Amino acid sequence: MVKIQIAYEGDLRCRATHGPSGVQLSTDAPVDNQGRGESFSPTDLVATALGACMLTIMGIVARRHAWDLSGATVEVTKGMVQAPVRRIGSLEVVIRVPAELDEAARKTLANAAYTCPVHKSLHPEIQIPVRFLFGAAAKA
Repeated sequence: MVKIQIAYEGDLRCRATHGPSGVQLSTDAPVDNQGRGESFSPTDLVATALGACMLTIMGIVARRHAWDLSGATVEVTKGMVQAPVRRIGSLEVVIRVPAELDEAARKTLANAAYTCPVHKSLHPEIQIPVRFLFGAAAKA
């Protein structure tokens, strides 16, 4: 288990400390929810976790097959909904892998992305469209 300690610093800002490493990060409420938007919001971290998790699991699979994922990126666009309660409504994901890979490798990597623990942990009402761009399409 991993323990993360979070302290409220006031003015809608929190500081989180990752137990195993001691690394810290700050969160700030977004401007559209009474904050200053000077750092990641908690829901921004959910979007960040999804993208980083998908790319990490793809990296694990790529390492196993000796595929080069150098330069791979993920872009996540978070959409909020207001009703019936304020929550994440969508997380649109674009994964770019500049490596030239055959169709079987592409399918294997896409499957890996969809099986990441964060993706599997998100509520089914959150829309999560994912687009994969490989090779030349990823470089455009």
